[in-house]
Amino acid sequence: MSKILVLGLSAAGRTDLPLALQQRVLAAHLLIGGARHLGYFAEFAGETFAVTNNMDAMLARIEQSMRHSERVVVLASGDPLWYGLGATLRRHFSADQMEIIPAPTAAQLAFAALGEPWSDALLLSAHGRPLDAVIAQTCGASKAAILTDPLNNPAAIASALMQAGLAAETPCAVCENLGSPAQRIQRGHLSWMAAGQFAALNVVIVWNRTPRQAIAPGLPDEAFATNAGQITKREVRLLSLAELALGPGEVLWDIGAGSGSVGIEAARSQPTARVYAIEQRAPMLAHLQENLRRWPAPNLQAQRGTAPENCVSWPDPQAIFIGGSGGQLAALIELAQQRLHPQGRLVINLATLEHLHEAQRLLPTAQIVQVQISRVVPILTLTRLEAYNPVFVITWRKVGDAVQSVCL
Repeated sequence: MSKILVLGLSAAGRTDLPLALQQRVLAAHLLIGGARHLGYFAEFAGETFAVTNNMDAMLARIEQSMRHSERVVVLASGDPLWYGLGATLRRHFSADQMEIIPAPTAAQLAFAALGEPWSDALLLSAHGRPLDAVIAQTCGASKAAILTDPLNNPAAIASALMQAGLAAETPCAVCENLGSPAQRIQRGHLSWMAAGQFAALNVVIVWNRTPRQAIAPGLPDEAFATNAGQITKREVRLLSLAELALGPGEVLWDIGAGSGSVGIEAARSQPTARVYAIEQRAPMLAHLQENLRRWPAPNLQAQRGTAPENCVSWPDPQAIFIGGSGGQLAALIELAQQRLHPQGRLVINLATLEHLHEAQRLLPTAQIVQVQISRVVPILTLTRLEAYNPVFVITWRKVGDAVQSVCL
C-alpha cells in the first residue's frame, strides 16, 4: 500500500520544489489541499479535494483511496506538523502510513528575515484557536511568534496584548507573505500594530521585555482588602490551591470569588493560565478589584454576576473553585460535572454541616477534609491560640468524559 505523501509548500508554491516531487504530485490519484495549494497544480488531471472545514470528509476520502491502493498527496503550508494538517492526519494514520516532506515553517522564515535567533522563542498559533490562551502564553514569554488568521489578525492580537497589560511600546514585528516576491517585514510596537492593516498571510513576532514570572502563593490575609475578615484564610487557601493543581495554560473558574484571594494567588502562580472569577456582591467585587490593583494578575478576568447562568460563555476549565454557592450548590456541582475537562478538579470550601451533607450526597466519593486552624496570638506577656471557624475542603476529580467521582 502506498503511503500518503504530505508535502509542505512555501509561499513560492511549486517553484522551489524539485522536479521529482512535482512529478509525484501530478501522478497522484487524489490531490488534497487548500484552494491556494491546489492552484499551484492547475494542470492536475486526477481528483482534487479542497480543504475547508471538512476534516471528517477529508479523512474518510483518504481512507477510501487507501483501501483501493490509490496514490494520495496532501498539500500544506510550511511544515505540516507545525499547527498544520499533518497533526490531524497523524491522529488518524500511523507514522508508517505517511511520508512527510516539510518546507520551512512560517516562524523559521520570519526569524530568518528578521535576522533573529529563535531557539528561545515560544511558537504559537492563533489560527482558528481561542485568542485568550495565546495572549496568556505570550505574556509569559520573552519572545513569541504567533500565526494569525483573518479574525485574530495582528491588530486584534496587539489590542488584546495591551488589554492584558503589555506596554504599548512593546517591540513587535509583522512578517507578511514570507518567502514570496511580495514579502514585507515591518518592525514597530504594539500601539503601531493595533492601528495597522496587513496582508492576510503573516506571522507576528513579539519581544516582551517584562515576561510574567510565576509567584508562589502564600500572601498573608492582611495583604487583601475585604469586609469583616471575609476571606479564605491563608492556610485553607494554600490547601485549596494545592488540590486545584492549576497547570500552565489551564483554565480555572473561581465561583463566589469574594475578595479574590484564591483566584489572584492562582493566577499569579501560573501566569499562562486563565482565571475567570465571578462575585455577585458589589462591595466584595470592589475589594476584588482593589486586590487586583495591589497584586496584579492580568490573566484573571473578574465580573459581577451569579453562577451558573453567567458562566455559560466561559471556556471549559481544568479546575473549578467554589468559595461561595449563593444557595446554588447543587446547580454548581452539576455545572462542574458537565463542563470540567477529563481529569479536571473541583474544590469546594464549605462552612456549614447542611451544605456538607448536600455535597456528600451529590459527590459521594469525593475527598473531604476538615481544616481547623489556630494561630498564636499574644495575651499580655503570654501567648495563646486563637481558633478560626473550621472549614470543609471537598475535592472531586472528573474521570474521563463520564460524570464520576473518585477519592484523590
